[in-house]
Amino acid sequence: MNFFVKHKWRLKPSILTLFIVLTVPVTVTIVAVTYFSNQSIARAHAGALVEHFQRAAFKDVQSDFEPIKTMAASAAVIGEAQPDFYFSDRSLEYLDSLLRPNDKIVSVYVGLKDGTFRQVRRVDPKVKVFGELPPEGTRFAYRWILHTSDGQVIDRYQFRDPEGRVLGVAEQATNYDPRIRGWYRHTVDARSTFVTDPDVFSALGLIGFTVAAPIFADGKPLGVAAIDITLHGLSEYLAERKISPNTLSYILDSHGQVIANSSLSKTYANEHGRVELQHVTETGDGLPAAAIAARPRDRPSFYSFFQGNREYVASLAAVPPALGKHWQVFIIAPLSDFTSGLQRNNERLLVFGLLAMAVQLAIVYFLTGVMSAPLERLARKVNRIQEFEGESLPSRDSPIREISVLSQAVDKLDAASRAFSAFVPVGLVKQLLQSDQKLELGGHSRFLTIFFCDLEAFSTLSEEVPSQELMLRLSAYFGLVTHAVNAEHGTIDKFLGDGVMAFWGAPALLEDHAWRACVAALRIQRGMDRLNERWREQGLRPLNLRIGIHSDAVLVGNVGSAERMSYTVVGDGVNVAARLEGINKEYGTRICISHSVFKEAGERLCVRPIDEVAVKGRRAKIPVYELLGAYGTDAELEPDAAARRLGDLTRSAYAAWADQDAAARDLYEKVLCEFPDDPVARTLAGRIGAA
Repeated sequence: MNFFVKHKWRLKPSILTLFIVLTVPVTVTIVAVTYFSNQSIARAHAGALVEHFQRAAFKDVQSDFEPIKTMAASAAVIGEAQPDFYFSDRSLEYLDSLLRPNDKIVSVYVGLKDGTFRQVRRVDPKVKVFGELPPEGTRFAYRWILHTSDGQVIDRYQFRDPEGRVLGVAEQATNYDPRIRGWYRHTVDARSTFVTDPDVFSALGLIGFTVAAPIFADGKPLGVAAIDITLHGLSEYLAERKISPNTLSYILDSHGQVIANSSLSKTYANEHGRVELQHVTETGDGLPAAAIAARPRDRPSFYSFFQGNREYVASLAAVPPALGKHWQVFIIAPLSDFTSGLQRNNERLLVFGLLAMAVQLAIVYFLTGVMSAPLERLARKVNRIQEFEGESLPSRDSPIREISVLSQAVDKLDAASRAFSAFVPVGLVKQLLQSDQKLELGGHSRFLTIFFCDLEAFSTLSEEVPSQELMLRLSAYFGLVTHAVNAEHGTIDKFLGDGVMAFWGAPALLEDHAWRACVAALRIQRGMDRLNERWREQGLRPLNLRIGIHSDAVLVGNVGSAERMSYTVVGDGVNVAARLEGINKEYGTRICISHSVFKEAGERLCVRPIDEVAVKGRRAKIPVYELLGAYGTDAELEPDAAARRLGDLTRSAYAAWADQDAAARDLYEKVLCEFPDDPVARTLAGRIGAA
C-alpha cells in the first residue's frame, strides 16, 4: 500500500500499462511458440536440402570434368591410332572442333616427343601477341611450334575470325619446349588422364589447370593431348549451380586453398609465374573464416553456426576420388534461404498479432483519453506556468463541472504569474513558485557580473523622430536585449530610459557568469547590426549601442519597502559597470569589459587592451578591454581574421606603451595603417605623440 501512496500514478498511462501487462505476454507467447516450432522444422529441412544439393554439386562438378577428360582421352586415342596425325597440320581442324562448342575451354593442344606443339586457342583481341595486337575481328588462333632444318624453333600464330577465315599470321623464334612443362611430364609419368594443379598458362597469360591424356605408340610415349580450363571458368560452374541466391560455394584443395568460388571473385595471385592460392579463411567478409572456426570437433559434413545475428548452415565434403584430385566442396548458405516460406508465415503471424494488439490499444487509448485528457492538459499547463515555458496553453472547456472550475482557476494563476514576471526577474519568480519562501527585504553578498547598455545620442534622436516610430524601434531594441540576456541565463534588473541593466550569477548560481555576459553582449551587438541594416533599408537613422561589463562582489537581494520592493544588485561594482558603458563614448568602442571579466573568461575571449581608467571612489585605475569576439561559440560570434589581427597588434602596442618602449608609437602607427578608422589607436597614438 505504501508503494502506491509514494508513487503518483497517472491515469491514462496506468490504464494502458495494465492493458499491456495483461494482453502482450499472451500474444507474444503464441507468436514465439509458433515461430520457434517453424524454425526447428525449417532447420531440419535445410539440412536435407543442403545434403541433397551437395550430392548434386558433386555430380555436376564431376559431370563437367568428365566430358573434358573424355575429350582429352579421345584426342589421345586418335594419336595412338594414327601416330602421324598430330605431326600434320590437319590435326588443327580437329582440335578446333573440340574447342569451339565448349565456352569453358580456352585452348586445346598437343605436345609431341620431338618438341612439336600444335594448339587451337581463344584470343582476347585486347591482349598483344608478340608485342602487337591481333588483327581486328580475331577470336581464335592456330598455333604451331616447329623445328626448322637449320635448328631454329619457330612459334607461329594464324589468326582467325569466328567463321574460320584467316586474318593474319605472326611468328617469331622461341625456346618453348612442351616436353619440360609440368602438364607433359606429370601426364607421361601417370600414364593416364591427369588433372594438373593450378598453374600459369605461358601463352595465354592466364591461371588455370590442364586436363591431359598421354599418347602412347608401341608402349612408348608419343606425346600428350591437353585441354586448358581457367579457374574463372570453374568459378562460373559454381556460380551457375548455386544452391540458393545467397549461397557461397567453394572448391578447395587439400590444404583449404580456394581453387574456385561462386562469387567469381579473384582468390589467387600470379607471383613471378607461380600461382599463389588464397586460403578460404582469407576470402569474403569473414563469413568463410567464421564457418571454418565454428565447425564442431567431430568434423561433421553438415553443421550450423551464427555470424552476427544471422544463422547459417555449412557443408564441407571431399570430391569423389573419380575426379583424380583431393579437392573439397565447401558450401555456406544462410538458413533464411531455405526458410523463406516459413519466415513469411512467421512474419504474417507477427504482423497480425501486432495489428490485433494495436487495434485493442487504440480503443483503450481512445477511451482513457476521453476521461484523462482534460486533467492531463491542466497538469501540463500548470507545469508550463511553473517553468515559464513559452506561450500558455489555451483553455478547453470540460463537461465535467469539477474540471471546468479547476481550469478557470489555473487560467487565473497563469495570468497572475505572467503579470508578476513582467516586473520581477523570471528566475526569482521561478524560485518563489518552486518554494515556500516569502518575499522579504534583505540580501547577501555574491560575486556577479553586471551589464549596462545604452543607446548613443538617444536624447537627440527622441527630439527628431516621431514618438510612435521611436517607441517601435525602442521596443525592438529592448526585445533584442531581453532575448539575448534570457538566452544566456541572465537577469534583467531594470530599464533605465533607453538603457538596460542586467546581471549574471543571481538568483541562480552560474559558474561561467562572466563568459555568458560577454556572449550575450556579442549577440546583442550582432542583433543591433541586423536591425540597423533593416532600418537603413527603410531610410531610418541607425541606433548605435554601447555596452559595459564588470565582475565584482556586490550585494544582491530585495530592496525597497514592505509595500514595494525590487530584486536588484547594489555596490561599487555596479558603478564600475556603468562607467565602462560610458567609456565607449570616449574611445569610440562598442563593448568595454573590465580586467576582472577578462580574468574570469579571458582565455575564451578575443579582446584588446584600451587603457587604464579612473573610476569615482577608487584610487587605483582599472584596466579596460574592448571585446571583439568569443571563441568556441557559433560562427556568428567567432572573431574574424581582421578582429584577431587588430587584437594582436593592439596588445603588442599597448604592452610597449606600458613599458615606455619607444616602439609603441610605431606599433600604433601600424595599427592605424591597417585599420585607419580605429578610434582607440588614434587616441592612444595622439597621447604618445603629445608625450
